[in-house]
Amino acid sequence: MEKTDIKNIKKSVAIVGLGYVGLPLALLADEKGYQVIGIDVNEEKVRQINNRTSPFLDEAVERALKTSGMKATTDFDQLERVGTVVICVPTPIYENHMPNLEPVENACRSVAKCLQRGQLVVLESTVNPGVCDEVVLPLLENLSRLKCGRDFYLAHCPERINPGDKKWNVRNIPRVIGSYDEVGLERAYQFYRDVIEGEIKKMGSLKEAEAVKIVENSFRDVNIAFVNELAMSFTKLGIDVVNVIQGAATKPFSFHPHFPGCGVGGHCIPVDPYYLIEYAKDNGFHHDFLSLARRINNRMPQFTVDLVIDALNSKDIAIRGKKIAVLGLAYKADIDDCRESPSFEIVKHLRERGAEVSTFDPYVTKESTAKSLEEALEGAAAVVIATNHQIFRNLTPEFLLKRGIDVVIDGRNCLSKEAFIKAGAFYKGIGR
Repeated sequence: MEKTDIKNIKKSVAIVGLGYVGLPLALLADEKGYQVIGIDVNEEKVRQINNRTSPFLDEAVERALKTSGMKATTDFDQLERVGTVVICVPTPIYENHMPNLEPVENACRSVAKCLQRGQLVVLESTVNPGVCDEVVLPLLENLSRLKCGRDFYLAHCPERINPGDKKWNVRNIPRVIGSYDEVGLERAYQFYRDVIEGEIKKMGSLKEAEAVKIVENSFRDVNIAFVNELAMSFTKLGIDVVNVIQGAATKPFSFHPHFPGCGVGGHCIPVDPYYLIEYAKDNGFHHDFLSLARRINNRMPQFTVDLVIDALNSKDIAIRGKKIAVLGLAYKADIDDCRESPSFEIVKHLRERGAEVSTFDPYVTKESTAKSLEEALEGAAAVVIATNHQIFRNLTPEFLLKRGIDVVIDGRNCLSKEAFIKAGAFYKGIGR
């Protein structure tokens, strides 16, 4: 197919991938005056969006859809009508923790077949350093028969989004941009300057921009691993780690508080460090620190289950055959995103020890075994708070004791330790 020159097409963008990252960006671009086309391979998701219903729980997205003129489609040929293409597909890992670049590769193949002269392609998907140069660029050039830096432009602006955050969102979170060349860098900068209100920092290369996102989430993973290890240690030492961290946080400099929990979930923190670990390994370096942090954080669901077993044993109750209620399947509070949620590992370990497990999450109803909180708790010998949804933070000792449940494992340290102990319940938090 002969490629047409669309350099004069301004203020038009196609967002490829309409999930937690792509859909909010598409709606914001529409609000800011761009002609927006949303593309996704999921026909049901496209139907929902065109019916002005969000495919995931997000009040801001739901409101924006009601007034947006953005249209969704599965037709990649629509890419020919825009000046900018932004790829926002997921980048998961395989079970062996190796990066799974198939969604990015498939998106690049589909984009390349429709790529036009003068277009800017921006990858927002999180990838390890080198992917843009070694995977994305060759796919776009070879399949389009166009040359990057001459016929089209390539930039990377790693996504930053925090689902459920009322303060920081796609509109105001600062961003970084790297590009293949200066022209692409300026065009990408102008697009994001038009759309978002946060600061935008230009990076020196595609690799630098890729590395920023990996470093951000590896930093959090390492710090969470540090406090998780403290929590496991302090459990043996009889020290309340939460009180200690809050005490350390009174220092006005050189300390940033992180808190322990039953595991690390979401699409970033438990995934991104592996991208750097594997890329460095392929280039002759082994990340001992990052690998250790991943092992510590991956151990937390088992540690949580060990707390359940120890609590029951203290009452001369064997876990085998007993019903354990796991409350929460989403990876964080008051959202429906359960990607990489440690709740599923907790359930798996409980079942391996012979427990009967009931699960309930008001936002993840399709994965819950119980239809209500009361059904999940009925006949349970113990309860595990795996997600700190508001409905679970409101639980009182009286509510649980009335239902015969006096063993509470608070995997998110979101309940009042003092209140539960005073009421006569066996309460254990993570490091408390």
